[in-house]
Amino acid sequence: MRAVAAALMMLCLVQGAAAAEDVRERIAARIGSFDSRLSVESVEPAPLPGLYEVVLSSGEVLYSDEKGEYILAGELYRVGGGKLVSLTEERLKGVRVKALAAIPDAQRVIFPAQGERKAHLQVFTDVDCGYCRKLHGEVARLNEMGVQVDYLAFPRGGARSAAAAKMSAIWCAEGDERRALMTRAKNGENLAPASCDNPVMEQFDIGRQLGVTGTPALVLDDGRLLPGYLPAEQLAEVLGL
Repeated sequence: MRAVAAALMMLCLVQGAAAAEDVRERIAARIGSFDSRLSVESVEPAPLPGLYEVVLSSGEVLYSDEKGEYILAGELYRVGGGKLVSLTEERLKGVRVKALAAIPDAQRVIFPAQGERKAHLQVFTDVDCGYCRKLHGEVARLNEMGVQVDYLAFPRGGARSAAAAKMSAIWCAEGDERRALMTRAKNGENLAPASCDNPVMEQFDIGRQLGVTGTPALVLDDGRLLPGYLPAEQLAEVLGL
């Protein structure tokens, strides 16, 4: 009897896996049918019965019925404990963590913590953004408190903007020089042009895919996205210091 039960259980698992794969392929095919540029990363049942959560390779989250006939682009909320919880944002946290983990240190401008690193902050920045400059004025204090600050490029005006040219010059440097150039640019100084193979516009695209619409945009290690400027003391509270 145990052998029969085990066989039935295995059959159910195999059938369930096959059904899930059928749903994924069906939804991916329907999405690809109206835009071949869209690539489906994963399809999982959403918390709302009848809906499937679709994560695109771009990082965007959509919702679909099991046939892929209806697509919902927007946030899915759950009401609980007298408040609204964005399930879409909860899913995007994991997407951000994964995407940013793929960016190596060599492609960042890193201001390391002094002594023991107690927290880590990743910041999409534009060197000509007023609030980005204001935040940069807090970086030394954050470093003193044990917070490592990693800058990622987000020139809001795009590839032809003055900010993009300055940021290319920064990312063409290395180590201490890269940090020094970042500080000079944030202080309003002009930088000598430099041309090299750099990740500035690639990071800009990643930021847009992850929900960044302006700068500074701060991403915590758990994937939370904090738009806008916060002084060092408030950031320390957010980081649990």
